[in-house]
Amino acid sequence: MIDLRSDTVTQPGAEMLRKMTSAATGDDVYGDDPTVNALQEKAAALSGKQAALFFPSGTQANLVALLSHCQRGDEYIAGQHAHNYRYEAGGAAVLGSIQPQPVMENADGTLPLDIVREAIKPRDIHFARTRLISIENTHHGKVLPSDWLAEVFAFSRQHQLALHTDGARIFNAAVASGQPLDALSRYCDTLSICLSKGLGAPVGSLLCGSHEFIEETCRWRKMTGGGMRQAGILAAAGIYALDNNVERLAEDHENARWLAAELTELGIEVISRQTNMLFIGLPEAQIAPLQQWMDARNIRISFGYGTRLVTHLNTPRPALQKVVEAWKAFLQQ
Repeated sequence: MIDLRSDTVTQPGAEMLRKMTSAATGDDVYGDDPTVNALQEKAAALSGKQAALFFPSGTQANLVALLSHCQRGDEYIAGQHAHNYRYEAGGAAVLGSIQPQPVMENADGTLPLDIVREAIKPRDIHFARTRLISIENTHHGKVLPSDWLAEVFAFSRQHQLALHTDGARIFNAAVASGQPLDALSRYCDTLSICLSKGLGAPVGSLLCGSHEFIEETCRWRKMTGGGMRQAGILAAAGIYALDNNVERLAEDHENARWLAAELTELGIEVISRQTNMLFIGLPEAQIAPLQQWMDARNIRISFGYGTRLVTHLNTPRPALQKVVEAWKAFLQQ
């Protein structure tokens, strides 16, 4: 099976599994798991934040960030296609009574700050209270420009708003831009980091922020069912991922560029070529036959929200060559 649907399908390697089976553990709800504590300290140091908290999923980490920044009847501003607005089941609204205010992103994934300014509600009893701006880096594979990150952070200070970064693929942004993580995360109050995408861990995300903020998130994590016990088995995979699988993301990016060039050579419209995601423009009539063709050859591609291919640590170049050959054969039939 060659699976290009997402980098969430990555599998832990033998050495990561060995680290998991030999991990020291304790009860993490009591704060007694030494491996979880080590992972949290490492994430805090890498992000330049005071503290971090380990979560089962990125969706829960983002939800708890919103629940901690906002109260019932408050509002957060996010991109129209942001993951924590569009693809996380409306959790902030359903579970937190927090109103989302989406705005359409610019082509590069940034938010137009003039539109954001207009979306901020007046301090008036008729309106939800705007508390937070939420951004996403990378945004559908696009690296947000560093100068804009500085600009939106300054904007949030000007308007007394908190700023959260959904950093599910923040290490892709760091590697692609040639910067350390803290060079990007300095421009936000809080940051989520996913370990189970390109970094290859089987489970887990981290939420980073100030000591005071993370203390508040501990309560929300417990309330939303995210308090785990001997979670060091999972945290060990996260430590291995941070120590060994960050710089190798450059290989995924290079594979994506190679795949984009090969598909373009076949006359296929490749819409995005940043980091490890490719978006393909296909005629509507071609989608179902292509999906059947690829499925028959044990090649999986995401057709659900537009045609998307994602390179990752389990898609080496020979596997991608097979994808190109299969696509070429489909076009030639």
